Amino acid sequence: QVEVVESGGGLVQTGGSLKVSCSVSGLKFDDYVMAWFRLSPTKERFWISTINWSGSSSWSRMSVEGRFTVSRDNTKNMFYLQMNHIQPTDTGTYFCAAASAHDWTKSYFDPSLSDFQYWGQGTQVTVSS
Repeated sequence: QVEVVESGGGLVQTGGSLKVSCSVSGLKFDDYVMAWFRLSPTKERFWISTINWSGSSSWSRMSVEGRFTVSRDNTKNMFYLQMNHIQPTDTGTYFCAAASAHDWTKSYFDPSLSDFQYWGQGTQVTVSS
């Protein structure tokens, strides 16, 4: 049984930092592309970042480029999003998602939600101004 669990969300002030984590079990983690998405308060889902199976390459949306860093530790089956210089527009529920790297023929940049087979329940990040 595959389990994807996000953690680390919370309340943070504008300009602050926060690191959210994603724990994955029940699959061979290094066979999977991982991504972060955000569900905004207006219920729009935005792609944030993608990382390839090895962690050697990553892609992020322009609005977070230079502020957010995505990483993974394949020895621990963990996936991370380090958020710096956080802005109120970063508020939302952050979801991590997994997609088989063997079947990956899509773009790593701004992939579709339907490209991912497994999702967590999300962790809430609220930015106070």
